[in-house]
Amino acid sequence: MASETSQPLQSFKINEPSDTAAAPAKPAPPATPGAPNSPAGPRLFNNCWSCRLLSGLGLLGAGGYVYSVARRPMKMGYPPSPGIITQMVIGISIATWGIVIMADPKGKAYRVV
Repeated sequence: MASETSQPLQSFKINEPSDTAAAPAKPAPPATPGAPNSPAGPRLFNNCWSCRLLSGLGLLGAGGYVYSVARRPMKMGYPPSPGIITQMVIGISIATWGIVIMADPKGKAYRVV
């Protein structure tokens, strides 16, 4: 199973300018509103369902762990402090991030008007 990260890297040769003061840089023409920009390569989570699942489940598990560690003193009867509440919110946020990675990694749900 070949993925994008297992492909060999391409080497690029960068030419050094001979004299930068002699020739002023010519600015690129402005892009037209409807024309697409240069073709960008596919993103890492775009085509790899197993990558998305592994990353999402890892974040979901990490968020659940952070939340459960914050809940442990409350189960023993201690009142919640601002630090514990903050830790619970961070745990929920990490878990939510994992769900977003699994469900909608590219942001297709947002409508561009």
